[in-house]
Amino acid sequence: MCAATLCLEAIVIALSVPVMITVSGLAPGPALAAGLGLAGLAVVTAGLLRYPWAYALGWVVQAGALALGFVTGAMFAIGAIFTGLWVMALVLGRRVELIKVQRAADLDAGP
Repeated sequence: MCAATLCLEAIVIALSVPVMITVSGLAPGPALAAGLGLAGLAVVTAGLLRYPWAYALGWVVQAGALALGFVTGAMFAIGAIFTGLWVMALVLGRRVELIKVQRAADLDAGP
């Protein structure tokens, strides 16, 4: 679930680049570097989530998405939405893992 959240977030962040250029008046170079750089980090992080330390990198992506709000105000709201989705994915993922462990223990215990 966390990987899906990061991949969808990467698409939205990449789509914010034209908004940063046309609406916010940011020069194309910094807009491309910030938007596509953060989108690329989100995709790479999604691929690295098999490592526990990558979840901290996911928080960096969330902070970056919120920070884009200083360039384009709408990114404050979009960043907050994705941060909420990130938290929900973490919480639900942990619950699913706990249920898996409990079921495996029940199967090992036998009848």
